[in-house]
Amino acid sequence: MQNFIPYGKQTIEKDDLNSVLKSLKQKFLTTGPKVIKFEKEFNKKVKSKFSVSSNSGTSAIFLALKAIRLKPKEVVIIPSINFIAAANVSKMIGAKIFFADVDSRTGQMSPENLIDCIKINKLKKIKVIFTMHNGGFNNFAKEFYSIKKKYKCFLIEDACHALGANNSSKKDDKVGNCRYSDLATFSFHPLKSITTGEGGMTTTRNKLLYKEMLKLRNHGFDVRKNSKNKNYNWKNILLSNSLNFRLNDIQSSLGISQIKKLNKFVKKRNNIANYYLKKLSRLSNFIFLPNNNKFYSAWHLFIIIFKTEKISISRDKIIQLLFKSGILTQVHYIPNYRQKPFLIKSKKNFKGAEYFFSRCLSLPIYPEMSKKQLNYVIKRIENIIFKNKKIPNK
Repeated sequence: MQNFIPYGKQTIEKDDLNSVLKSLKQKFLTTGPKVIKFEKEFNKKVKSKFSVSSNSGTSAIFLALKAIRLKPKEVVIIPSINFIAAANVSKMIGAKIFFADVDSRTGQMSPENLIDCIKINKLKKIKVIFTMHNGGFNNFAKEFYSIKKKYKCFLIEDACHALGANNSSKKDDKVGNCRYSDLATFSFHPLKSITTGEGGMTTTRNKLLYKEMLKLRNHGFDVRKNSKNKNYNWKNILLSNSLNFRLNDIQSSLGISQIKKLNKFVKKRNNIANYYLKKLSRLSNFIFLPNNNKFYSAWHLFIIIFKTEKISISRDKIIQLLFKSGILTQVHYIPNYRQKPFLIKSKKNFKGAEYFFSRCLSLPIYPEMSKKQLNYVIKRIENIIFKNKKIPNK
């Protein structure tokens, strides 16, 4: 696999290595000053009021759902095209999950899809709605916020793909500022905009939710016990039941180094995406390209959709041919309702998701991808399509 072009990978530079090495020489390896500094730097970057770090993007979702006190049998709406984390956590809590269809071209839930889900399932009371910025775009932020207010529920952004993206055309309106949501969750998995190896962050403007998450990520202990007491307080007062979701200082040191380069990384991703858009436009008879909307994207993924009626080869066969050529691609995602724990046999309410899933393919995109690698990927896709294009009947 060493010579393969991956669909994504981390960028680790000398300053990242130095930052981690330096952290290993500090007094604290966990629950120390680097964690606090990383959270503050993250706040500055996304313009949020409060940030709570955790040990994964899934943990970030868990903290968000527990902070809003999601209870068993309460209603959660999740886009059907999404990584499984939001559904898994919701199910483990015991919530009643409803999946919304998505746009067939973007794989994202639209406001219309959300309203249809509410009407089809005759939902009266909703606890929380998830939105998901598939590929790195944040669409319909204001419209979703209006729906949230109408139903008086919580709105959580699964923003793991969108660190560095914008909510609107305003330059400083960053995803994660929670201007149009209650909470936003992020992942620092190696394939994301920045990495801490594994890690996550939850942002909010709500101080009560912030304090609740601080408590929940540390077993449920009272995190304020030493805040006003000048004497050493050794007592760990347990206020609620939780687990250890802490990010350590070693990972936070990497995060501090990486967050400084977020703009550079996202700009490189945008440059690669623009090159793809330009070169692959000549295949417009055979593929749909990502919608290059007016809002700045993080371009976590570059997803194309094959017009299967124009080619005599399946998407899955294309994946294998690219693999044999040394190119790793991926499908984002198998719809949640197709997974065994959430299985819904009837697909009649998921026409958009079914169309998207059966035809979509994520091409390689990462900051250090070379022009040579880009051209190779483009050439191989062109060769496969032209060898397998359907000849119109005369």
